[in-house]
Amino acid sequence: MTLRLLLVRHGLSSFNKDFRIQGRNDLSKLSEEGSFQASETGKHLSNTPFAGVYSSPLQRAVETTKEILNQREDNHNAIYTDDLLEIDLAPWTGLTKEEVKTRFPEDYLTWQRNPNELVFRRNDGTTYKPIEDLLLQANNFLQKLLKNHFSEETQTVLIVGHNAILRCILLNLLGNPPLAFRRVQMDNASISIIDILSEKTNPYEVQINCLNSTTHLTPKIPPKKSNSRLILVRHGETNWNLEGRFQGQIDIPLNSNGKKQALAASSFLKGLKIDKAFSSSMSRPKETAEIILRFHPKVLLELKNNLVEIGHGLWEGKLESEIMQEWSKLLSQWKQAPQTVQMPQGETIQEVWNRSIKCIEDICKSLAPSETALVVAHDAVNKTILCRLLGLNESNIWMIKQGNGGITIIDLSNEDDQPHIVTCLNLTSHLGGVIDTTAIGAL
Repeated sequence: MTLRLLLVRHGLSSFNKDFRIQGRNDLSKLSEEGSFQASETGKHLSNTPFAGVYSSPLQRAVETTKEILNQREDNHNAIYTDDLLEIDLAPWTGLTKEEVKTRFPEDYLTWQRNPNELVFRRNDGTTYKPIEDLLLQANNFLQKLLKNHFSEETQTVLIVGHNAILRCILLNLLGNPPLAFRRVQMDNASISIIDILSEKTNPYEVQINCLNSTTHLTPKIPPKKSNSRLILVRHGETNWNLEGRFQGQIDIPLNSNGKKQALAASSFLKGLKIDKAFSSSMSRPKETAEIILRFHPKVLLELKNNLVEIGHGLWEGKLESEIMQEWSKLLSQWKQAPQTVQMPQGETIQEVWNRSIKCIEDICKSLAPSETALVVAHDAVNKTILCRLLGLNESNIWMIKQGNGGITIIDLSNEDDQPHIVTCLNLTSHLGGVIDTTAIGAL
């Protein structure tokens, strides 16, 4: 039972072009570029079946929805709901960001530093917190969605909305981690795919299949700002990935498909400037990194022992069915509460967390403000890094999907009190298709 959410932000609007605050103002409409983006998004999703289509009623979202549906041969009637309205920033609506900075300097600073604490006053004298209200609105939408669509069969639902409401839907699903609103990015006409695996609401059992994918657009990756950036990649497929064997720290090499995945990642990243490169010292990420760097021959690859995969101990080399025979209770515990498991003669996820976070922090500190670093590692390692960046903890590693050859983009903050931004997560369209279909095997 899975409810798959395809979250799509509307295309570039007239207000987006002028860097104006839109909020719930309905004066903004799709620009010519925004219409093209929406059309391209529709083409990209044209073969993906929808069990339902939901959209904000604001015209920039309505136009995007119609452009997407125009690219399909099947017929869908979209449901336009106020539950998908954008954040209410009424005092700022229509102003440029520079005008807001000048006229409301303290409020703007709060919006940038801790948006959850921004308070506005209504005409009747009452006050409200825009983010708090939007999180409640997003949760209300999710409850209705689960009631209408969660069933015995997997259903995919298209949701077309706005930057803030889509972020709040995601944050509700992740349990609203601290500073979460600033940890993620939603670009115009981007696609994010979230799988709800259980209708339990406290917390939701979810997995991020991908986040903020713009691979169907130009440029394929959101432009880099002035800060440093990480390109985090999981190694290509191995035979043990394909078989579902727990490989851990046994040094299994890439198989032929894994090499093809690395080549595809290399071609996808060809046009990006890479200044430094780091890899786990194991052969499968090392070979993946070397293949990616074929278009960056001057970049030296530095191997990091602290990026090696989790040590599964006595489970390594075994299929899940084999582990079930001897460690059924521990295996079930690993799936439900991984942070509580000590692998037999292996590691805990806390030990992996400690070494991988320390390593990635050291890499970040080594980068100049404008540099980009490639980092190639493993499933569990990448998941711990991304949980930390998203404000999650060790118990949440199953919320993150890391497909073989999947690419994640992290833009680093240069301010100590601000989180790094997970700009894109688990991009796999360079391997074919919209949904990540890489091997679903053990770590």
